[in-house]
Amino acid sequence: MSDIVIPPGLVLIVGAFALPFVSLRLRNVLLLGLPLVALALVWMVPDGEALRLSWFGYELTPVRGDALARVFGTVFALMVFGGGLYSLNQPRTLELTSAYAYAGSALGVVFAGDLLSVFVFWELMALASTMVIWSAGREAWGPGIRYAIIHLLGGVILMAGVAGQIWTTGDIGFHAMATDGWPRWLILAGFLINAGAPPLQAWLPDAYPAASWSGMVFLSAFTTKTAVYVLMRGFPGAEILLWVGLFMACYGIVFAILENDMRRILAYSIINQVGFMVTGIGIGTELALNGAAAHAFAHIIYKALLLMSAGSVLYMTGKSKCTDLGGLFRTMPVTTVCGTIGALAISAFPLTSGFVSKSMINSAAGEEHLAVVWFVLAAATAGVFLHAGIKFPWFVFFQKDSGMRPPDPPANMRWAMYLLSAICIGLGVFPQPLYAILPYPVDYEPYTGSHVVQQLQLLLFSGLAFFLLLNALKRTRTITLDVDWLWRGLAPGPAVRLARWVSAWRAVALERLGGSLTFVVGSLRRHHGPEGIVGGTWPTGVMAFWTTVLLAGLLVVYYI
Repeated sequence: MSDIVIPPGLVLIVGAFALPFVSLRLRNVLLLGLPLVALALVWMVPDGEALRLSWFGYELTPVRGDALARVFGTVFALMVFGGGLYSLNQPRTLELTSAYAYAGSALGVVFAGDLLSVFVFWELMALASTMVIWSAGREAWGPGIRYAIIHLLGGVILMAGVAGQIWTTGDIGFHAMATDGWPRWLILAGFLINAGAPPLQAWLPDAYPAASWSGMVFLSAFTTKTAVYVLMRGFPGAEILLWVGLFMACYGIVFAILENDMRRILAYSIINQVGFMVTGIGIGTELALNGAAAHAFAHIIYKALLLMSAGSVLYMTGKSKCTDLGGLFRTMPVTTVCGTIGALAISAFPLTSGFVSKSMINSAAGEEHLAVVWFVLAAATAGVFLHAGIKFPWFVFFQKDSGMRPPDPPANMRWAMYLLSAICIGLGVFPQPLYAILPYPVDYEPYTGSHVVQQLQLLLFSGLAFFLLLNALKRTRTITLDVDWLWRGLAPGPAVRLARWVSAWRAVALERLGGSLTFVVGSLRRHHGPEGIVGGTWPTGVMAFWTTVLLAGLLVVYYI
């Protein structure tokens, strides 16, 4: 407590607002240097309360360190570095400023030790991420508005829960909580909205693909994974998270298979992968929580790699529909190879990071004899290989020739993909560095013969099913309707009719009120105006008489 501790997120937030005012060369230096400084600061935060502040009688803890915070802080800082390297040729400084403020706010949530600090950084994260979407241009305005509405709603629910928690317990500490009161249920609901949980999960595939080729890389890393972090911190072992997570895992697969837009495919797969993590949190054992943290770490890297490859295709071709793409492996070999590595990692293929992280969650379900959970997760793993492991690279890079011959993207974008590809393979081959920083001691060996054979069988038969059903899986120029259609398509009709009825009722009410006011004013004028009986001049004797009468009446009332 005596040493000066600098909040890691503060460096990114302050540095973000310097970006618009420096030269291009210095901007690029800041884009690469700020996350490295933040990464160093992450590992300089000691365990326990590192910074405390007094605010209106509350003791706030804006910085608190432990193993869980360092896991997420480390991968967030690495992600900002990779995203900054990928975005060096992004001309929109507004996007980069918003993205770095967004990442800094996410780090603020990770190291916050009280609910009020969590809420402040939570809302800053929502505002900054909305700006990342809007910075893509006019077409992103509508999705950005809908994104902001959902996240501000989640913030209001979270704040109501925090206020209720303080009112009922007087405790503002951010620690594990039981779901035993309405304030904590509201806090849980606020967290789940950011995780992309039902029934408001459609904000993610609606808003994220509206961002620019670089903006979606940043968006994929922080909002949902910060939600995973706060769920791990606040509600480990909550049974409801088991079923929410399983629903998310299956929901993401179904809609990703139906989707035609490559970035919407990857957006739906975010929901699917977060579902694995939420399920692990719901299981709640040390192995399951380690698995959720490890999978969040791995997911941030390989998902960013997939979106970098998709963003490179969008950057070089201007197209994102699978029906418009194909045959790009001929002239974009680096993008193809790196995208394929990301696809194998998300599919939990052996020797990739996804294999050594996702398997921990499955094993935890097996150890707890949760048969239904284990089988659903196994089926979901096969489904991931269908939509992200095979469908994405096949239709974008290998299917029928689209006739386009774009080259690989600029060097900085390739270097970013090289970096994340190396991390995906490095962690898959040598998982011990990742296991060493997890919240609990790890006694787990992913590369057992039975596990490797089981996973290969699952993936290979899933691949066989893909090619056998290839004609059915080919996409057409269609739009996939999600549950947001209820308020974007179905609700506007009744809402417009209700607005018209309210407008007509208001007009009638105002007309009647106006008539009543006119009558009252007229009556007052008739009686109290210059010609009225009350407004006229009365003789002094008459006034004295009535004054005497009133005083007499007052005396009578007083004595009675």
